[in-house]
Amino acid sequence: MVTPRPGGSRHCTPLAPLALPDLMSRFQNIQFLKSANDVKGFPPDTGREVAFAGRSNSGKSSAINVLTQRRGLARTSKTPGRTQLINFFAYPDERRLVDLPGYGFAKVPARVQRHWHDLMGQYFERRQCLQGLVILMDSRRPLMPFDQHMLEFAGDAGCPVHILLTKADKLSRGAAAASFETTRQQLAPGVGLQLFSALNRQGVDDARAVISQFLDWD
Repeated sequence: MVTPRPGGSRHCTPLAPLALPDLMSRFQNIQFLKSANDVKGFPPDTGREVAFAGRSNSGKSSAINVLTQRRGLARTSKTPGRTQLINFFAYPDERRLVDLPGYGFAKVPARVQRHWHDLMGQYFERRQCLQGLVILMDSRRPLMPFDQHMLEFAGDAGCPVHILLTKADKLSRGAAAASFETTRQQLAPGVGLQLFSALNRQGVDDARAVISQFLDWD
């Protein structure tokens, strides 16, 4: 169950054709590149990036791991707010996945929340290589205020968005379909949306297909 995403693209450096024909091989060859706590720590603004964002405990790290079939590539934790840096994962041809800090966890100190907000604002404003944003929302509690704020970040930056309604395995089929439809009705035209479960691999192939379009892997 997927709705279409916008087909626009931001300005970025053209990339050479891929040598690997198999999409799964490309995802499996993604490696950790670096972490950054400020703009100076970002990799060069070249190639293409797809960023992942979501509330703390939305299943963001688990999604990255299952999409790449690399257990432990993105560090998971039962403690909300664990991811406090922007983490970059790279394929050898300057295509990257970017794990943004989890947002919306009240127990994180206010100064840390402000830093995350400022850092993500600078990331969206400055990264011309950013070609798509994947927002992860718990399918039981989608479109919370911080999710709306992230959609505004992306809209202001002209960045296409695809939403994964995570933990769909925790809902009955009917409840999951209702969550999807209710969320779809609240989204702007062109924002992609699908149900997703890292536990039972629901929607993994659909998500990979969207990310591969963002990365120009088609």
